[in-house]
Amino acid sequence: MSVPQYGSGPVAGVTEGQVLAGKYRVERVLGAGGMGVVVAAHHLHLDERVAIKFLLPGMLANADAVSLFAREARAAVKIKSENVARILDVGTLETGAPYMVMEYLDGADLGTWVQRGPLPIDQAVDFVIQACVAIAEAHGLGIIHRDLKPSNLFCVRGADGRLKIKVLDFGISKVTNLAAVRSTSSTKSGALLGSPRYMSPEHMQSAKAVDARTDIWALGIVLYELLTGRPPFASEMVAEIIIQIATHTPDPLRTFRPEVPEGLESVFRKCTEKDRDRRYPNVAELALALLPYAPRSSKAAVEKIVGIVQSFGLSATALSVPPSPAVASGAPTATQSALGGTAVPPVAGRGRAIAILVAAVALFVAAAAGWHVSRSGQAPRAATASETAIASTASASIATGGGTPIPAIPLANPPANPPGTLPATLPANLPANPPANPSATPRSHAPVPATATAPAPTRPPPPADPLQALKPHQ
Repeated sequence: MSVPQYGSGPVAGVTEGQVLAGKYRVERVLGAGGMGVVVAAHHLHLDERVAIKFLLPGMLANADAVSLFAREARAAVKIKSENVARILDVGTLETGAPYMVMEYLDGADLGTWVQRGPLPIDQAVDFVIQACVAIAEAHGLGIIHRDLKPSNLFCVRGADGRLKIKVLDFGISKVTNLAAVRSTSSTKSGALLGSPRYMSPEHMQSAKAVDARTDIWALGIVLYELLTGRPPFASEMVAEIIIQIATHTPDPLRTFRPEVPEGLESVFRKCTEKDRDRRYPNVAELALALLPYAPRSSKAAVEKIVGIVQSFGLSATALSVPPSPAVASGAPTATQSALGGTAVPPVAGRGRAIAILVAAVALFVAAAAGWHVSRSGQAPRAATASETAIASTASASIATGGGTPIPAIPLANPPANPPGTLPATLPANLPANPPANPSATPRSHAPVPATATAPAPTRPPPPADPLQALKPHQ
């Protein structure tokens, strides 16, 4: 894990090996803050590793802290998205401290990632889009996070091997739909809750006055930091940060990252408009704006975001995900190129090759049948209606399959010969002794276009797992 390690000494009365609530054996302390502590534990009954978060003993007398802790559990458990850390259980320890049991996440938060430098553009965009999946569902349930920042976006590796973002810490979330998540207390308007560097101007004025667009502001700030390695508003003094957010315009992304597309710069600018009416009205429109700069695998996430926003009725306009760019004719698909496989030829070219083959076989069978009749002394016969239809159909298929149309080839009757005699000369395209099965004879007519084979690309060595590089030595 990326969080500090505290050894086996007691932290808030919790020690390694201690059994909490009669079923969770503490393995180690993952981290501690001003209000609570998180430990890794082993569920003795289910044989499963979990993470447990609980309040510090000194915070138990703080009614607001206890209320925020309970609100986080209720808010997070309502959101079923795979991009939110799952809440598995809640309860109260013997000390009277409330606790929540969460899924154990093996990875690192994006705050740790940024400490090592800016992220690749497409990866940074993909991470923000994944966060939008969780926030879309939260907004649909009337939950506004209000504390989105890199350290609350946790990166893990999924079962499919891909990096996945989990949104953490709904502790100071604002609940606008009381039917969805019952709130025991409202946020005091005078309290500065959240991380100042990521707070919107309206959040600075009143935590109660914010709506979903304050999360869109924060997502824009997170995108800026992932791309440049630094927040757009930075100061050691909270008062100075507040003044910067209210009055200053951040330096352009391209000042620190010249290769950032101008369109992506525009997305950041729209996210961080000081007038919230000029920002994206919902995360679906933000995700659609980010899609051109994301990897292709992000399209499924954007489709999910659009579906969530529309199902909850959060968009006043119809939204749709643009189709993927068409693959050039004859070009291998992305998957085939990556695997060094064979490119699929155009449908029209393949149909034309099949039509040529059918016509050639039909002509050969007819000619071979006539030759066989001449040897047996029987009178030649005229082409049947079915044979003529085969030839005509094959010719029409060639004409419509691409390329220059080829006219239908009529079937000619072989020359008549006296009974028991051989023809003076054999057709040039027939062997002297045809096999019993004419279809096994090698074909000498128009060649069938061979399937193009894409050369296998030279594969560079796989990059090191970024999650492994971010984990401290254990």
